[in-house]
Amino acid sequence: MGFLKKIKPAFWDRRDPGLELMNYRRLWANTFWAAVAVTLAPLVFLAGINFYQFENQYELQRNEIDNHMQRMLATGKVQISYFLDERRAALAYVNLENAFGELSNRRHLGAIFRHLRQSFGGFVDLGLIDASGIQETYIGPYNLAGRDYKDQDWYKEVLIRGIYISDVFLGHRNFPHFVIAVRHEKDMDQTYVLRATIDTGRLNELLKATDLQPTGDIFLINQQGVLQTPSQLYGGVLSGFPLLPPKGAAQWNGIHEAEDRFGRPLLVGLAKVDGTPFTLVVVNQPQVLLKKWDLLRINVIVMVGLSVLAILAVIWWGSNNLVNRIYVTDLRRAAVLHEVEYTNKLASIGRLAAGVAHEINNPVAIINEKVGLMEDLLGVSGEFSHKEKFLAQTKVIKDSVKRVSDITHRLLGFARHLPMKTEQIHLENLIKEVLGFLGREAQYRNISVNQRIPPDIEPLEADKGQLQQVLLNILNNALAAVGDGGEINIAVGPLGDQQIAISIADNGVGIPAEDLKSIFEPFFSTKGDKGTGLGLSITYGIVQKMGGHIEVESEPGQGTTFTIILPKRRPPANPEARTASGGAADASGQGGITA
Repeated sequence: MGFLKKIKPAFWDRRDPGLELMNYRRLWANTFWAAVAVTLAPLVFLAGINFYQFENQYELQRNEIDNHMQRMLATGKVQISYFLDERRAALAYVNLENAFGELSNRRHLGAIFRHLRQSFGGFVDLGLIDASGIQETYIGPYNLAGRDYKDQDWYKEVLIRGIYISDVFLGHRNFPHFVIAVRHEKDMDQTYVLRATIDTGRLNELLKATDLQPTGDIFLINQQGVLQTPSQLYGGVLSGFPLLPPKGAAQWNGIHEAEDRFGRPLLVGLAKVDGTPFTLVVVNQPQVLLKKWDLLRINVIVMVGLSVLAILAVIWWGSNNLVNRIYVTDLRRAAVLHEVEYTNKLASIGRLAAGVAHEINNPVAIINEKVGLMEDLLGVSGEFSHKEKFLAQTKVIKDSVKRVSDITHRLLGFARHLPMKTEQIHLENLIKEVLGFLGREAQYRNISVNQRIPPDIEPLEADKGQLQQVLLNILNNALAAVGDGGEINIAVGPLGDQQIAISIADNGVGIPAEDLKSIFEPFFSTKGDKGTGLGLSITYGIVQKMGGHIEVESEPGQGTTFTIILPKRRPPANPEARTASGGAADASGQGGITA
């Protein structure tokens, strides 16, 4: 359960607004564990089958390494033999089809050399050696005409056997090459030898084209174990191959186990290329090849583990999201029901206030009429003592009557539930009207209310009643937050070209940081039983519907600042923008609801 404690669903940390959160937690747990059981059971079953199959494949792969090396040795041997036989046959054909006199013609021999290079490739030079061992004619990049070969072993061997293929050597050319020499067979009375130098680059290309594993190696060696082609593991041409037995490569055909200088196991395969001094060598590192299967095993374990974690995360997110949606939907439904009830109460209070205001207006009108009559009578009467005092008292009565009349008219205007109406609002006048409802409380508690409103601030296009309710809600909260002798500052100013900011700051108790993210949620209140938890939620919905937003900054013990940012021009209506809180705001067009 430690995992669940670290990633608790969001509704676990909410304050209970009257809904039974335990039911939602139980619903979340049932949904989560049911989805886990249904999802992970097939995964675990398939993982077990895969591991069983994996062990079988591991053994098959070990045998496949041996079979693959056998195929490579057979294929490579055929390719090398074909490569050498092809060039050997080409030289034999040239010998048979051309007489000594024709081959001794440099132009004719040069044409043959060009044809050989174009048809077969790999030919570096071509020379004709006469019966005395002197190179009669030479075609190639070096000045070898007239060179004497009669005392060299290879020349003696070709005269005896009719053909000779040399080991790879550098020579004065300083690049790897080998020699193929063919004796003239047509006329035994006129013995001569056709000698060609072959570049080992073509051999390298053949070996590289084989189906070699990335960790393997394939190359040629001679009978003494000297590399005839480069090796990835044992160096370049003419380096020594360290794994030959004492009797040489000819005694070690087939696949054998060996160890490298670090003690790691190797599989070494050798195949003698018949009629040549070359032996094909294939080296594999079975542990490295099988290590891929070990890594695959680890990867499967990791993949299964990550899949389980991913599935748990997705199921957790899905369950959390689903139950949260159910929770929020039930919360909104409860909020709507609560608000309907609250709105009905407010409507009743509004009707009662309107009736009281109407009843007050009647005697106030009579008082105003009688005071006017008294002034008229005093005006036509002669001078008598205390006349000026009587006139002063009638003026005081008229001023008081006017004040009562203004209060009742404001109360009637605020209590009426009028349809939404967009008009040009002068914020200074609107704020003064709102403060008219709260001024007595501020004066009684010695709270200083300061206003900083530029005289040239542009009018705002909005619904007056709703904006009045927004300001009244926030100012009510500010009065509740500050103590006697506190301070509230109201500032208005443009924000760019298209927006106006209204800031209401107090030096009250402030809001804790953990509560800031929840103050706009329905039923959330920092006042305990004294608050309904709907004021700021409704305020937030109204401001959103007006196309603006609210920003809050607070520091416990230092105070709170609400900043209302509204567009200067009312945005076009968007029915989809109505949220639950916005809908709640529509339903309460009157009344001073506080959080």
